[in-house]
Amino acid sequence: MARQVVVIGLGRFGSAVATTLHELGYEVLAVDTDGQLVQELLPNVTHAVQASGADREAMTEIGVRDFDAAVVAISSNIEVSILTTLNLKELGMPYVISKASNDRHARILSLIGANRVIFPERETGTRLAHGFASRAVLDYMNIGVGYGISRIRPPDSFVGGSLGDLGLRDNYNLTLIAIVRKEEVIMHPHRRQTIEPNDELIVAGGDEDLANADLARAIASPGLRRPTTN
Repeated sequence: MARQVVVIGLGRFGSAVATTLHELGYEVLAVDTDGQLVQELLPNVTHAVQASGADREAMTEIGVRDFDAAVVAISSNIEVSILTTLNLKELGMPYVISKASNDRHARILSLIGANRVIFPERETGTRLAHGFASRAVLDYMNIGVGYGISRIRPPDSFVGGSLGDLGLRDNYNLTLIAIVRKEEVIMHPHRRQTIEPNDELIVAGGDEDLANADLARAIASPGLRRPTTN
């Protein structure tokens, strides 16, 4: 799971991504050409610097190579967005999420290597940050301070296992609300219910537990499982 993220572009969307990721425990480097935006966000992230993502030398100097992932939250200036994404990929950034202003912009970003392209009118910065925490998280909805509901894609290792054996509450501090199975929704499934291929799980819990719901990694490394504190 990525733990060091650089967010480039500190408008409303980028600021929401950066601050939410920091609240979730990530090391966040926030970058923008506007010095005022950088100063305003500095108390809410790990580091903030004034620089242009389109400047490859500047990106090298601030050490983006050392980060696990990046969010390019620029869409109003398509040229800068494209150059920033390209610079990050050429510098070896393993995972880049780029914001697009239209379908053509999105196609170009995908062609130059963006791992995921999002549209600001379809996805809020807060939702992106929560989904970013685990590639298994498909969607997130806040239900109160520090708590939310997520739609999660379970790992292949879950298929065929019963809910009782998987122990989502005991092992991950998550409460299962429903299973989405094609057109069917199974509300409050029984412990004997088994997971089938392509199922999706609707789970509720604390933001920290939802953010760390990398179930595939936890199954592969049982030591990562966290028991409940009840």
